This record gives sequence, C-alpha cells and structure tokens, in this order.
Amino acid sequence: MAISFTQKIARIPHYEAGAASVDAVEAEVATIAMLASNESPFPPVEGVIEAVRGAAGSLNRYPDPGARELRGAIAARYDFAPSGIAVGNGSCEILLAAAAALLEPWHEIVYAWPSFSMYPHLAGITDARAVTVPLAEGWVHDLDAMLGAITDNTRLLVLCNPNNPTSTYLPTEAIAGFLEEVPDHVFVILDEAYIEFQTVEDPDTSLDLLRRFANLAVLRTFSKVYGLAGLRVGYALAPEQFRVGVDTVRQPFTVNHLAQVAATEAIRHQDDVARRAEWNSVERLWMEEELAELGFTVADSQANFCWVGLADLDEGEVMRGLARAGVAVRPGKGLGDPGFLRVTYGRRAENERFIEALRDCLG
Repeated sequence: MAISFTQKIARIPHYEAGAASVDAVEAEVATIAMLASNESPFPPVEGVIEAVRGAAGSLNRYPDPGARELRGAIAARYDFAPSGIAVGNGSCEILLAAAAALLEPWHEIVYAWPSFSMYPHLAGITDARAVTVPLAEGWVHDLDAMLGAITDNTRLLVLCNPNNPTSTYLPTEAIAGFLEEVPDHVFVILDEAYIEFQTVEDPDTSLDLLRRFANLAVLRTFSKVYGLAGLRVGYALAPEQFRVGVDTVRQPFTVNHLAQVAATEAIRHQDDVARRAEWNSVERLWMEEELAELGFTVADSQANFCWVGLADLDEGEVMRGLARAGVAVRPGKGLGDPGFLRVTYGRRAENERFIEALRDCLG
C-alpha cells in the first residue's frame, strides 16, 4: 500500500545541492571546478585539523548537548552572553527551528526573493503563509516594500545580508533604520552567512544592533570563511528567549562532537579569517574585471560569489557548456531568477577555467 503523507510534504520545496549542476552532462575533463556551493576552496587551518584528529578517539561518547565549550568560545569572540548563543547543525537548522518555535499556521513570514533557497522551507514545515518581496534595482533588498508587507499576522521576517544568491549588501545603517520601523510583534533574523567577505564596513558592525533591538537575532556560520562546510555548524547571537525556544523544538545532540571541537578551535583563528577575506577580495575583483571584459552584467558582490546576468544567452546551453568543461556553478532558474549564474570564487586556476569555458559559450 502507498504511504499517506501529510499535505505539508507537497508544500516543502526540494533543496538541490550545487554539485548536481554537472550531473546532466558528462564532463570532458578529469577534475571538476567546484564553484556551485559557495564553499571555501581552502581546507580548515592546521590547528582545526589537529583538534579534530585529537577528538576522534572519543567518538564512543555523545557530544555535549549544550555545546558549552563552543558557545563559550563564540561568546569570548563577540563579548556576548553565552545564554544568548544558539548553535545548530548549520545555520539552516536554526532557521528551521526558529520557524517551528515562532510560527503558527495562521502566521506569516516575510522575506525577499530571490534569496536563500532554504527560506521557502520555513513556511512549508509550519503551514504559515510565505510573503515574498521582490528585490529592488541592483538586486538588493527593498526594505520599504518589506515594511509594507508586514501585517498583524506577520511573526517572522528574514533579511539575508549579503544576499544569497545575488551577493549584494546593505550597510548596517540602512538595516538599523529598517528595524526602527518593524513592529514589536515581528521577530527579525539577520542571516549573515557571508558577512566576513564584505568590505563595506567592519563585519562586527551589525552586532551593535543586538543591543538596540530586542526582536533581532544575528545568524552566522562556520561553513563559509572557516571552511567547515562538511561538519555543519551555525550559530545565532540573540535574546536568551530565542535560544531557549530554538533549543526546545530540536532534538538533543544536534551538533556532533567533531563539529563542536572544530568550530571551537576555528573561531580562535581570526587572523586566518582576515587572510581568507583578503584573498576573496582579490579574486572577486579579478572575476569582475574578466566578466566585464566579456560583456556580462554582474551584481555588486560583497560575498564569496558573484551573480552573473546571461542577457540573451540560453541558461541551459551555458550550463551544458560549463559542465563539459568540468565547471560546476548554480543556474539562476533553480535559485528563483532564470537567466543568471551564481558562481563561487575558487582558486585562480578554477576561476580561469570558468572564464575560458564561458568565453567558449559565447562562440
């Protein structure tokens, strides 16, 4: 007999991993340039690898359910109370838990679109109503329109900054003005997975907002600049009530032992974070110049990836051409805006391979 699932299953969108973009066509090269998932092209620092190696012998024990050492390290890094720090199996888990803790079926969640492809899942798992707001000119959040979308039923609003997939950034001053207008019954999550890569202002500037607004959580991750995507660790700096609510709806032992050990060590290496951010800035500038020379329109990137407009080129044909060259990127169609590519900045040789493959697509 067929299994009978709940109706919400049909409302939860499928999340497609970036590597799938090379599956449709067999690559004509031995290696793949992995520019699809916004991962770091660099492994964790040696201290993190050593810490994981040293912890591997204790895998017969459950991890600390409260992640006390990791939360303490994050608290020390940001001079923030550990009681207000939530950690999760990637920032995605914290987003899903926040939705479960905050949203009833008659509530609404507001977010921009296109934005992070996990956000539609939040309404899907809770039966809440998703209210999507188109981006403004320049592929940035339209804050005025988002304010206009708030109703008495709105309980959660998410801002992705820098925005994924469009790579654009709004300065903290603009977000502060926005938060001043958000009603108290709306909780705001500021999703900053790529914050370390922006060069507009100090990455910690936005944390001052936490001292001004009690309805705000700032979400960050170890998956990007720290190079720990394979271990999945995200965290939120928030009011203590938010952390308690998120922890209440989740299973215990949500962040595994090796992930806790790795993240605890990684956050102590801020000098390496700065070096990686500087390297990213160099590759970002190089990529922008190369794409402009080829005639492509590119969003003003403040992330570790770029948003490339294809103009009259057929997205499917371009994706097949890149796949044949062994280059994995994300097509805009699956990210909410056909006719674009989201391209992660890899090592220089990988970036050069992408540019050459794209030039071949132009004929």
